[in-house]
Amino acid sequence: MPRLGAACGGLGTQANELEAIAALAERDDATRGRARVRAAQLRRRGCQGLELMVVRAAAATRVAGDVSRVDVRIAARLLPHPDGGARLQGVLGARLPRLENALHWSEYVWGVAQSLQAHGLALPGADLLIHSEVPLGAGLSSSAALEMASALALSGSIGAALDPLTLARLCQRAENECVGTRCGIMDQFAAAFGRQGYALCLDCRSLAYRPVPLDVRVRGGTNRAPARLVICNSMIRHRLAAGEYSLRREQCERAAAVLGGALPRVHTLRDVTPDDLERVRAPLGELLHRRSRHVVTENERVAAAAVALEAGDHVGFGRLMVESHRSLASDYEVSCDELDLLVRLALELDGVYGARMTGGGFGGCTVNLVRAEVVERFRVTIAERYEQATGQRPETYVCPSADGAAYFSSEPSSGSQSWQRVSPA
Repeated sequence: MPRLGAACGGLGTQANELEAIAALAERDDATRGRARVRAAQLRRRGCQGLELMVVRAAAATRVAGDVSRVDVRIAARLLPHPDGGARLQGVLGARLPRLENALHWSEYVWGVAQSLQAHGLALPGADLLIHSEVPLGAGLSSSAALEMASALALSGSIGAALDPLTLARLCQRAENECVGTRCGIMDQFAAAFGRQGYALCLDCRSLAYRPVPLDVRVRGGTNRAPARLVICNSMIRHRLAAGEYSLRREQCERAAAVLGGALPRVHTLRDVTPDDLERVRAPLGELLHRRSRHVVTENERVAAAAVALEAGDHVGFGRLMVESHRSLASDYEVSCDELDLLVRLALELDGVYGARMTGGGFGGCTVNLVRAEVVERFRVTIAERYEQATGQRPETYVCPSADGAAYFSSEPSSGSQSWQRVSPA
């Protein structure tokens, strides 16, 4: 299934702060001091040659078709030690055990470690200090960002140079097999391949992709006025999303089987056209027909959205966002009252070109394409109106696009410091 996405950078004004935190031992005296103390403690336990690795990866949000990326970065810092285990330390230094009976964010890190080991990497164990500003349960693909950052840190600790596609596949495997979510590769792929200033138009079957300019400027004659992607967090956590996601996937697989029985060329809903749906409507039944209609029309919207972006037609792009949300709400039934309200409130405001839900649904966030000069007014107004209607104050984030997974490199001889992307195979 084709998807349109981009790794995006920075939740509002927090981007610079996170960039500084991500530089950990290289730029911040206090953090460097804590790292040295920790290294000394580990050396006393017999672990020599300790090095600090800093990595980052982006979380995602869907814009049209199903994913544009809003970049949220996770910095993971790694100190190898010889006892073969792995201890996770949050920013407050709390130690987290391996959780056997409950899903916790640490499960994603453990899953990645298991996936890397199954791939043949002999991991010696590590101390990870993970800093995340991704809102939990907000549908911004925090799991993919955490997986990618962890995979890069753990593989880098033993000098394993894995290409971004391998990393993405291993992270997807971790979520499928260790966490139990039957997700596709879209989020992990964007976290690995994200490119500053671009969305990625991804064919999830062949994994072929092309960058699509996401320099959101709205054309008007010879003038261009900049626009911004703004995320609105409903503050409703999508607790039902995982189970409902699996249910929707099962329904789509059943629909594909029915359609394949009538049309031998159909293997998945990716192979279905709108005309096919109408010809085989009766055997599908109403529910499976609606689920299939969302997938088929969403695929068409992805292609149209990429064309609109390449042409600089952000009015058309915004219209596709709205159509996507309506399909997600009515045919796929993964929206909720709060998300529908945020979209409706956004579209009532001047300077808004489009809005739609993002993520797994049943809560989480919407993404909005907003004319740059009205962004602050948009943020204030939609927050006020949403709070009046629900009693919840939404968070809003202005998000530029950003590069995908990278590690922080410091060259002592020259004093140069920079983020280094993972090299393709």
